Amino acid sequence: MSEFERTTAVSYDSVSRDYLEKRQLKKGAAGWILLAGLGVSYVISGDFAGWNFGLGQGGFGGMLLATLLMAIMYSCMVLGLAELSSSLPTAGGGYSFARRAFGPWGGYLTGTAILLEYAIAPAAIAIFIGGYVHELFGWDGPLVYALFYAVFVGIHLWGAGEALKIMLGITALAAVAILVFILGLIPHFQWDNLFTIAVNPDAPGASGFLPQGYMGIWAALPFAMWLFLAVEGVPLAAEEAGDPARDMPRGIITAMLILLVFGGCVLFLAPGAAGADAMQGHGAPLVGALQAVYGADSRLAAFVNLVGLAGLIASFFSIIYAYSRQVFALSRAGYLPRSLSLTGKRKVPTLALIVPGILGFILSLSGEGDLMITMAVFGATLSYAMMMLSHIVLRLREPELARPYRTPGGIVTTGIALVLAVVAFASTFVVSVEAALWSALFYILMIGYFFFFSRKRLVAQAPEEEFAAIARAEAELQ
Repeated sequence: MSEFERTTAVSYDSVSRDYLEKRQLKKGAAGWILLAGLGVSYVISGDFAGWNFGLGQGGFGGMLLATLLMAIMYSCMVLGLAELSSSLPTAGGGYSFARRAFGPWGGYLTGTAILLEYAIAPAAIAIFIGGYVHELFGWDGPLVYALFYAVFVGIHLWGAGEALKIMLGITALAAVAILVFILGLIPHFQWDNLFTIAVNPDAPGASGFLPQGYMGIWAALPFAMWLFLAVEGVPLAAEEAGDPARDMPRGIITAMLILLVFGGCVLFLAPGAAGADAMQGHGAPLVGALQAVYGADSRLAAFVNLVGLAGLIASFFSIIYAYSRQVFALSRAGYLPRSLSLTGKRKVPTLALIVPGILGFILSLSGEGDLMITMAVFGATLSYAMMMLSHIVLRLREPELARPYRTPGGIVTTGIALVLAVVAFASTFVVSVEAALWSALFYILMIGYFFFFSRKRLVAQAPEEEFAAIARAEAELQ
């Protein structure tokens, strides 16, 4: 063993049987329809707010091209995740895939990146919820953020099956709001309205289509991702699915198809009706677009504002679920403090829901939704690259691994997603060096925790570790 291997090696504790009995999730809580609803729910808030900041970065043309690139990346990635989640169905999701492909360090680095994304994304959504609540009732700020965190963490503590069904209902309401928005603005769409942002004459390649030039495409990538960000969280529900081998691929692919339609419609119709310049910094762009066409007091805008709040709530609600399952899996395996994975009679991880919720609330007090988006994208793109690498490595190294669903195009498909994920990661430094550096600091601190403490205290009986042990044994027999 080399000096590096000795320095970075991990060691395991063997725990008693009741350790895992105190850390169990509710089996069979989600079929493929609920999983598809969960995938849409994770993302649907991005249709209501956040994406429009990309208009300011790249104009309509830059945002359009960025969205097309991210649509390709997410579509390819979802096909890869459909295979991985049907093959390795654990609550760790991306962490468990990378753990199998790269060992404990790879698993932890991937899980930490996912955790960065899911801990920060609800903070951004809470800020956007505040904007919609302000439009409705004139309330905003810390009390609104605290109320929403308290209510929806509380619902998750009630039970997974109940929470997922409530989430599906809220997501359905949000989908109705988007359909009303689409039908209301189609008659008022004007092509010229897409190009109302002033051209920056100093930007290379600047034009009416690309007012910020070629760099505007790159700068718009994090906001284009907001139309799809977190759909990759569906595999986190694998241990609570009825039949993961069948339900996981059907659920995540169906969710992605719905999100592609919704994202394309809001991208064209909001600026196409109200003007890209008016939409680029609007806190509630769908509502703003309807008000621009029908008047500030229009009932249609009020309806979309009220019901559209469900879209933000749906994503807020479901990403709370996602971060709790990621924390649960990392904690159960000993990568994070083990107390975070304890579950009670209702089979929900109590502290894994509450502790990140408190941290997210603190972050929301900044009020900087665009900064939070960029920080979430930093973690997301790191995890995407690692998950796609995991798919490629496992295809090459373990061709005999049982794969109930196989990715069309194989490693070519996930290779495309990998390249685009690296490009999107680099874009976070273009948009906000501050956000990228804060994210990097969080990541470094988490790596330090693993290196100095938890890598010597992993749990041998955790599902992800047992998968790895079985794989090693099979390799030795061969």
